[in-house]
Amino acid sequence: MREVEATTFVPESPTVVRRALAPAAVVEYEGSFDVRGVEETDDGWTVTAGARGLTMHLDFEEREDGLAYRQRGDGGPFDAMETTVSVEPEDEGSRVRMRSRVSLGLPLSAVTDRVAAWKRRGELRRALDALAADL
Repeated sequence: MREVEATTFVPESPTVVRRALAPAAVVEYEGSFDVRGVEETDDGWTVTAGARGLTMHLDFEEREDGLAYRQRGDGGPFDAMETTVSVEPEDEGSRVRMRSRVSLGLPLSAVTDRVAAWKRRGELRRALDALAADL
């Protein structure tokens, strides 16, 4: 698995930022998949998302400083994907950090996981840009 990270400053309080980080909004902010449904579970939420014939389930849980989510099963683009979103106070605003670990589960993982991480980093950056623009 490869780990990637993206961060941004948002000139809003952590409370305001955390409120904007609903599971469906996070998936929409990433920009690669359309949200097809959200189900509340005992542990958090499951977002069903899809694009071009591909459907996946993302299991979200709330954390003290933000959210964590992972791709469930092998229905998505990755063999494994897990992401945390944290929000911390900084200079009369918030520092938002997204960290993701990804693997494609293919031969030559040193190469294929690097490509997956590169794509995932772009999704994280896009999500943070969209969040900042939304607030």
